[in-house]
Amino acid sequence: QVSLVESGGGLVQAGGSLRLSCAASGRPFSSLAMAWFRQAPGKEREYVARVSRGGSVTSYADSVKGRFTISRDNAKNTVYLQMQSLSSEDTAVYYCAADRTERYIGRTYPSSYDYWGQGTQVTVSS
Repeated sequence: QVSLVESGGGLVQAGGSLRLSCAASGRPFSSLAMAWFRQAPGKEREYVARVSRGGSVTSYADSVKGRFTISRDNAKNTVYLQMQSLSSEDTAVYYCAADRTERYIGRTYPSSYDYWGQGTQVTVSS
């Protein structure tokens, strides 16, 4: 079993920045591909970004490309999401997810992920 704990959410003004963190425990962190999803009220959970086990391969949703950066520190068992140029459309609960399988196809589907955190709220005020 893997435990994922997100932190770093909060209230930020439009145009501002936030960095989310997700600390993992319970399984060798380097064996897991990691991702961030988000869910706004009344909407489905949405893929944001993913990073490979070693950190060398990343992918992003078009809506965040160029503004968000996903990274990981395997020595600290932590994955990060640096968010810049935030807008009200980025307001959501952000979830960290872990995948035991390294994949490209299916990376955007929540059902591909084996473990989830509880989420952290990000609110962007305009």
